Formats: sequence, C-alpha cells, structure tokens
Amino acid sequence: MATITVEKKPRSRRIIVEIDADKLERLAASLGLLSPDFLDSISRSEEEIAAGKVKPLRSLHELRRR
Repeated sequence: MATITVEKKPRSRRIIVEIDADKLERLAASLGLLSPDFLDSISRSEEEIAAGKVKPLRSLHELRRR
C-alpha cells in the first residue's frame, strides 16, 4: 500500500494530505477505483445526471426533507 504524508496543525480543523502521482495511482488501483465495473458505474451516473434523473444535493440535510 502506498504511504501518504498527512499533516494536521494543532488547534486547526484542516488536514493536509500529500501524495505523489505514482502512489495515488497505486492507491486508486488498491481501492478498486480503476476497475472496469467502477468506471462503468461512473459513466452511467454521468448519463443519469445529464438526463436529469438525478438532482444534486447541496447538503446532506436535504435528504431528511425528502
């Protein structure tokens, strides 16, 4: 698994993650983000959004209102 540098400053809610491109590609492959099934599901999702079948959410609170 690829190593990732993570930096959190004291008293801050920000986290900085640093990874080089080769390690990012290996991490994505390890998580299955480059598998044909996952890439096909992304394509189907983009088609559904373009067709208007899906409405984008601005926040998770909108899910409760439905």
